[in-house]
Amino acid sequence: MGRYSGKNAVITGGGSGIGLATAKLLVDEGARVLITGRSQATLDAALEHLGAHAVAVRGDVAALPDLDALAERAKDELGTLDALFVNAGIATLTPFASTTEEAYDELFAINVKGAYFTVQKLAPLLNTGAGVVLTTSVANAIGLPETSVYAAGKAALRSMARSLSSELLPRAIRVNAVSPGPVDTGALAGTMTEEAAEQFTAQRVADNPMRRLGTPGEIARAAAFLAFDATYTAGAELVVDGGATQL
Repeated sequence: MGRYSGKNAVITGGGSGIGLATAKLLVDEGARVLITGRSQATLDAALEHLGAHAVAVRGDVAALPDLDALAERAKDELGTLDALFVNAGIATLTPFASTTEEAYDELFAINVKGAYFTVQKLAPLLNTGAGVVLTTSVANAIGLPETSVYAAGKAALRSMARSLSSELLPRAIRVNAVSPGPVDTGALAGTMTEEAAEQFTAQRVADNPMRRLGTPGEIARAAAFLAFDATYTAGAELVVDGGATQL
């Protein structure tokens, strides 16, 4: 019997990085997990890694019909939910002077609107005492260059952790946020050149009190704690950043 045997969870953005690490942690401890993502190939690879206790639904959190389909599939596969990890997002860097309307709209559609309506659509499935975890970022607390749109979206999620928790607490459902610092997920390779990614990473390591990047597993353990074990915590943001915003 694992620590989370008998528990059911949905993880958006669960095909890679922090989402996949969290899914793996929960599955290894006995939970049944439904993951989502936009790439079927990524989801298929994730399912091979996760095994029989996981299912995957391809969809875009920015599209409400996809979220309706996700809710129906979650109901069919899992029945009710004990945890919802709202992790899907993009981390496109956009210099202020050259940010386009399209880039702005895409970031907010996925990172903010997608998160909000993910919770709304899946809330009816949440059991009494369930935990919802939003993925924010240390970018919402510090002024990193080229993150103005991304950081604003993550700040919106920080606010949602408070307001949505207030609305859901009558059902004893807690909403909290996990705020990762720089994490080695490989995501930068898809948003900038290899040289730029190396320079960005080196600067983040140099600026970090622990002089290293975090790992997806470290964030996964924090997310699982908020979802299941932080039973007297609501509307909070747990910072997991090597001390970058604290020291």
